[in-house]
Amino acid sequence: MMRVVGNRYTLLGSLLFVALLVAQYSNAQTRFMQLRGQITSPAYEGWWPNEDGTFKLFFGYMNTNWEQQFDIPISDRNYFSEVEPLALDDLSKDAFDFATADMGQPTHFYPRRNPFLFTIDVPADFGEKELVWTLKTQGQTNRAYGTLKPDYRIDPQVISTEVGGNYGSLSDSLRTNIPPELRLEGESFRTVRVGEPLSLAVRANDPDNLPARREFRQNRGVDSLYRPPASIVAMSGPGLRFSWTVYRGPEAKATFTPTQFKTYTDTRMYANSAWSPPFEIPEPPEDGRWTAEVVFDEPGEYVLRGIASDGSLFTYQNVNVTVTR
Repeated sequence: MMRVVGNRYTLLGSLLFVALLVAQYSNAQTRFMQLRGQITSPAYEGWWPNEDGTFKLFFGYMNTNWEQQFDIPISDRNYFSEVEPLALDDLSKDAFDFATADMGQPTHFYPRRNPFLFTIDVPADFGEKELVWTLKTQGQTNRAYGTLKPDYRIDPQVISTEVGGNYGSLSDSLRTNIPPELRLEGESFRTVRVGEPLSLAVRANDPDNLPARREFRQNRGVDSLYRPPASIVAMSGPGLRFSWTVYRGPEAKATFTPTQFKTYTDTRMYANSAWSPPFEIPEPPEDGRWTAEVVFDEPGEYVLRGIASDGSLFTYQNVNVTVTR
């Protein structure tokens, strides 16, 4: 108990007071940065027209945890439905149909924001229908509603803005940005044993060098690194980069060499993410060839996803791996 003697606090009282302030500060920090126990929500990012008259719908997700990851197989907890407008606005209504459930969505969910992660093409006569992604985590149901409503139409500049590309630039030149070219060396279906290294190699290049690689001159002092964000979205620098992720299967059972930098928006200091200060985009290999090895600790079916980015747009390449004993 804190005792007051005249106008002075006793030493014991002062220590208790400081401890109380520290506890309150810690609780406040915990409320802002939940490491685990929170939900993951699917996200509909928008659409654009394809040259053949069809349409491309973009999806991603937000895992509100900073560390907890989820593995949710294609099931009544992770599925797509093609429905008429408003048909699945009632979250208690289940519409799982094995025939349409799998639209290429992930089954492994990294922390934080993972935007524009995959696309689905719909026919020219899709009309007012909805392509709905249902995802259930922590006992809660959340849905993303893919539609062709005009407000959801996007272009490359919108994508760049949403991911904080080119340090948050709003340049109109980004509207004509071309995504990186990416080519896998070898087959896209592989078989490997537990504990046996699997070699991976891709070639990537940025055909228009837009946005051009440049360094963002910033104060590297501790105060600047810990200062509050100056932008609504996390920002990252321009420049060609590539990284492997686990798209389906338990990520904890796959170890990459060298360690791959994160492709999600982990904004904590030194978090090995393009959105994490003071991360600098590494120089690409001189021959444009990225190599890595992965070792699996557990048998099963995995999908690895290679992601090439110029900081504003993304190109993906999947490798399906069957891991045996």
